[in-house]
Amino acid sequence: MGNLLAYSGIVTKVRAMQAKLLTDEDFQNIAAFHTVTEVAAYLKEHPGYRNVLADMDENRLHRGEIEKLLVQSLYSDYTRLYRFSGMDQKKFLELYLKRYEMNLINYCLRIVFNHYQKPFDLDHKKIFFDKYSDLSIDKLITSGNIGELVENLKGTEYYAPLKRLENAENPTLFDYDLALNLYYFTTMWKKRKKILKHKELEIFTRDAGAKIDLLNLQWIYRAKKYYHMVPPDIYSLTIPIQYRLKHDEFKALVEAPTVEEFIKLVEETYYAKHYHFGDERTLEQMYRDAQRTLYLADRRRNPYSVAAINTYLFLKEEEIYKLTTALECIRYGLSARETLAYVGGVKQ
Repeated sequence: MGNLLAYSGIVTKVRAMQAKLLTDEDFQNIAAFHTVTEVAAYLKEHPGYRNVLADMDENRLHRGEIEKLLVQSLYSDYTRLYRFSGMDQKKFLELYLKRYEMNLINYCLRIVFNHYQKPFDLDHKKIFFDKYSDLSIDKLITSGNIGELVENLKGTEYYAPLKRLENAENPTLFDYDLALNLYYFTTMWKKRKKILKHKELEIFTRDAGAKIDLLNLQWIYRAKKYYHMVPPDIYSLTIPIQYRLKHDEFKALVEAPTVEEFIKLVEETYYAKHYHFGDERTLEQMYRDAQRTLYLADRRRNPYSVAAINTYLFLKEEEIYKLTTALECIRYGLSARETLAYVGGVKQ
């Protein structure tokens, strides 16, 4: 009864918001368009995007502008959920926010490493981060190099793990990405027990643990297939947490002598047996499919819990990923069938 009372309001809100997500039919319609303008006009009439596109002239919107508005719609949904949440739910959302902070820092890292002429385009994120985050976009956009970027993170939790790379010899963008990812996942794993309790902790642990395992599988695969890395180097780039993967199993995967042997071992894991790894899908597709299955199952089994919020935000992020992919396909003149192949299904 406690969870029912604590979550009845937010669950009602989530259901109303989810009713505005795009359907399979919407994506079929979008895939059939030939221009970005047509997509913008379609989204402008859709209840899920009507508000963010209301004052925009679709004829003046290019792909980059639409993608900014899609991000703003995600932040708007997060804000609605935060306002409607109780104290425990707000704590979960504050933990969830860390992924948006990590994405922002990753973006800034790419800007300073690649020396773009028009470096920072973050105005559409400023209001959200000023309200919910300790990261200062006003400071970050003044960064001319990696040293300045790291210094502009001083006073935040991300400063120390990135500052340590100053002692490394010629650190690369990959090194900074890796340090940020390792910090994010290990910190999130430690903090969850301080922030969440009982069923909420169980659900978050299952979802976060599976995500870590699946990311490690992806990273091991890429390290072997594309970079021909040796086991000691592969260990250094994986997240030092195993959830469903046993220690000996993980060791065998890292030390598999060939990609083919790695794939055989993957097929014996918990994830392959539960999420059907043995078909033609890429590891990236399997990662998304497994997450979707897990989140939807959590929400079905525990409708009045943090799973309602967690699943909605996942579905919204997935929708934006698919919309961005569809826009890219349309820009390159792909057929509707090819676009849908890249976008995949959207069943909820």
